[in-house]
Amino acid sequence: MASRAPGEPDYQRLAFRYEPMAGRGERRPVIVVGAGPVGLAAAIDLARQGVPVLLIDDDDKLSQGSRAICFAKRTLEIFDRLGCGQRMVEKGVTWNRGKVFVRDEEVYAFDLLPEGGHRRPAFVNLQQYYVEGFLLDCALALPAIDIRWRHRLTGISQDENGVTIEVETPEGTQSLACDWLIAADGARSATRKALGLVSSGRTFRDRFLIADVRMEADFPAERWFWFDPPFHPNRSVLLHQQPDQVWRVDFQLGWEADPIEEQKPEKVMPRLRALLGEAAEFELEWVSVYTFSCLRLDRFRHGRVLFAGDSAHGVSPFGARGANSGIQDAENLAWKLGLVVKGLAPETLLDSYDAERVEAADENILASTRSTDFITPKSEASRDFRDAALDLARDCPFARRLVNSGRLSVPSTYRTSPLTTADRDAFAGPLEPGAPVPDAPIRIGGREGWFLDEVGGAFTLIVFAGQGALPDTDALRPDPLPLDRIVVTPPGQDGDPPLHARAVEDREGLLARRFDAAPGTVYLLRPDQHVCARWRSFDAAAVAAALQRAAGGEIGRC
Repeated sequence: MASRAPGEPDYQRLAFRYEPMAGRGERRPVIVVGAGPVGLAAAIDLARQGVPVLLIDDDDKLSQGSRAICFAKRTLEIFDRLGCGQRMVEKGVTWNRGKVFVRDEEVYAFDLLPEGGHRRPAFVNLQQYYVEGFLLDCALALPAIDIRWRHRLTGISQDENGVTIEVETPEGTQSLACDWLIAADGARSATRKALGLVSSGRTFRDRFLIADVRMEADFPAERWFWFDPPFHPNRSVLLHQQPDQVWRVDFQLGWEADPIEEQKPEKVMPRLRALLGEAAEFELEWVSVYTFSCLRLDRFRHGRVLFAGDSAHGVSPFGARGANSGIQDAENLAWKLGLVVKGLAPETLLDSYDAERVEAADENILASTRSTDFITPKSEASRDFRDAALDLARDCPFARRLVNSGRLSVPSTYRTSPLTTADRDAFAGPLEPGAPVPDAPIRIGGREGWFLDEVGGAFTLIVFAGQGALPDTDALRPDPLPLDRIVVTPPGQDGDPPLHARAVEDREGLLARRFDAAPGTVYLLRPDQHVCARWRSFDAAAVAAALQRAAGGEIGRC
């Protein structure tokens, strides 16, 4: 297990000095409200595109307590592009496997990443304060980001040209103006409240205790979930490993539990000793009791105000869908807003953010609701179904698909997105238009690397090479919209790419397999590494039309 390296900041206790705002009358292209993982990710992504960002937060320190800890493969790939993925993996606890127990018996185990050829694991467990700290380090290295602490939003107004917010600071109230505002200020969003918006959904009548325990233990780095364990009968328990010899334990308490009383050491310690044993030596690091809801705003775009993360939607913690979906919100929004700010795409492109991420939120809410209903049945019929599925799962593989201890986070495929171009050719496999692109090992310029390091941040045209001549992709003139070009060569085959393109070798043949690519196959990828369109052969007019569609309209005429 990892521990804090010498000289590494203590992110859990890191606080920041208030600095008065310079140039108060200056209008900003983008203001981001909230310096949590989602707000930081959005600010970094925009700044890397050259868009100046003012990032404000009402606090002066990073997250207290571990909070969100499970970060999925797709989120790690986004962190790679933002510049901190490797730090996350090196610090975090990597895991792909999980186990489900009924009482004291293991019912079955599962592997979330059974195949090789991926740079990142299915999940990394890492306390939220580390995630925020590593993202903050990236943000502080970017001159385009101005961060201001202890700036609490108290009012907001907007018109067709921009947004003005009122913020309370230690020096009094200030007015700040911007062209666009991203509200990433969490479940208790002050921005949402100031606009008079209300999230709708369902609150679950149950309570759970989170306990972060520091101890030496020989449990493997796996997700363990118990139904009705002997140490906590008639309830459920979840166990996860974190860095720094810290373990997360979630105890189901029931709706009747007193949330104040249950956080007291005299209530928490007996529960932990029942799990760990009377002789176990451990230290209670952080404790919290939570009740959760599955809800969202009707829309995530309200004029020039765009909501992301928990300010836009909320889910139960089972399945690790909260922080992961929030980071994917930020990625989806940042490339679109960057094009709009630069005048390379129409403002209506931002409507696709609303369409795509509302659909993703509904997927997550549905999965989260089903998980919660399975874990905490609300009727006798539901409980009978749950218990029967668990009994059958011991011996029957089909029944294991019915057991739901939290369907774990997966990235969304934007099947109904207005930005995608439907297939006109036949393809097999899951990599349809709107899907996130998988990684694979490559060789480029004589060195070994990973495919996703070569794409993202701009539209990218991928051509799979064979024995024949490559198409002249220079027939595309997408200026001023940036378009990268990559030629993928088969294993062991080098080649000189056409002008304005670069070659990568598919060193294990996995790219061709995962893309269902034959020689001549062409893919157009979005800046967020999702598929726009694909063809079995290059057609300059078709690619240009798909590129224009994916950019939200007529390119460069906005």
